[in-house]
Parts: sequence; structure tokens; C-alpha cells
Amino acid sequence: MSRRDKIIVGVLVVATVVFASFFIWAYTPLGPLPEAMAALESDSQVTVSTDKWLVFEPVISTSNTGFIIYPGGRVDPRSYAPTAHAIAAQGYLTIIVPMPLNLAVFNPDAANDIINAFPQIESWAIGGHSLGGSMSAQFARDNPSKIKGLVLWAAYPASGTDISSLSLSVVTIHGTNDGLVSDAQIQDSLKLLPSTTTRLEIAGGNHAQFGYYGDQQGDNPATISRELQQIQIINATVQVLSKL
Repeated sequence: MSRRDKIIVGVLVVATVVFASFFIWAYTPLGPLPEAMAALESDSQVTVSTDKWLVFEPVISTSNTGFIIYPGGRVDPRSYAPTAHAIAAQGYLTIIVPMPLNLAVFNPDAANDIINAFPQIESWAIGGHSLGGSMSAQFARDNPSKIKGLVLWAAYPASGTDISSLSLSVVTIHGTNDGLVSDAQIQDSLKLLPSTTTRLEIAGGNHAQFGYYGDQQGDNPATISRELQQIQIINATVQVLSKL
């Protein structure tokens, strides 16, 4: 084997290892915790289906507003089931979107299929956690006629996603103990959001407690319970939905 052939083989081996490692990483997402699995069960307030998407439909609702959730990067979408279930229990159709390789960057336009599948919904909000929030902001920018609300959970728009001129009801929610998204990043992102954006800082909240998937590498410990953090997340999210 010539030196050139050896180099080519070496490059192919390295590339194979890199791609294999990436797929293993992507296909071993965080979560869900037992509380998330329990929230996937229907009850007297919410009917849950888990076919193509995770759909949480209020049993009784007078609202024509729906909420689409993009999961955080490499987080099992079921990890957001308790949050979605609680929002649906307040009368809003709520849908979690599983993503290719558990990364919303590979299907940022997924919300289009949901909007088309539920024509009875007149007003849509979209949001997500971390990477999912960034991709939901991108969808709102690219589809301004379809989206009336945006909810960012420990997330911010990418630098090229300027939605400051859009007529959107927006809330950005961030935990003060978040080890993966800094306060400075959230503050800097406000220039990309409408001037009417509401900001909520959850004292003692961290990154991982926006879902039910356990601890996350690089995050800081929370100094409040997941339940207390979730109450604030849900209330702030529902406030946006109630305005649409």
C-alpha cells in the first residue's frame, strides 16, 4: 500500500469513528424521568397521544390557541411531558415535536406539519428549550403569518435570527443557576426580540429543570426544586398563550 493510500485509509477510519461517535451520542438522549413517563398517560383533563407527535389535548377547552414545543438538544422529547400536560390542563392544545437525531436543528420547520394537521387552531405559539428554543425562534422569523407567540426556555435566537420587528407576544425564561446559558447571553439576545418581550429570571433555577431528564453535564445545581421551577415556567408560558 502506497503512502497516499495509507493516508486515505487513515482519513476514512477517522471519519468513520467521528460519525459513529456522533450517532451514538445523538441516539442516547437524556431522560425521561419517571414523572415524565407518568405524564404521558391520559386523565380526566387531558387526552394524550404518542403516535407521530406527543399531543396533549384538553378534554374541555374554549381556547383556539395551540402551543408547539421543540425539545432541547439531545433530550428525549418525552422529558417535557409533565410541562406539556400541565399547560394542556389549562385549556391549550400542546404538542411536543420529536426531532431527527434528537436535534431540532435538523428539522426547524417541523411546526408546519402540525399547523396543517390542526386547522381548528386559530392562534399558534411556538417555543422550546435551549437549542429547541433557538430553532423555534427561527421558525417564527420564517413564518410570521403563522405564529403569534414565542416562548424561550433557557434559550435565545441565533445571531442571525432578528425578530425584533415582528408582532409577537414573547417571553424569555432563564434560571439564575443555569450553567449552560448565561445571563449575559440572554441579556444580549434581547436586541433580537420585540421590545415588548417579557423576561423572567427564576431565582435558583438551572438548565436541566426546564425538563424532566435528570442532571446535565456543565449545568449548575439548582437551589429550588424542579416542581417550584416548573410552576414558574408553566405560569409564564400560559400568560403568553392567554394573550393570543
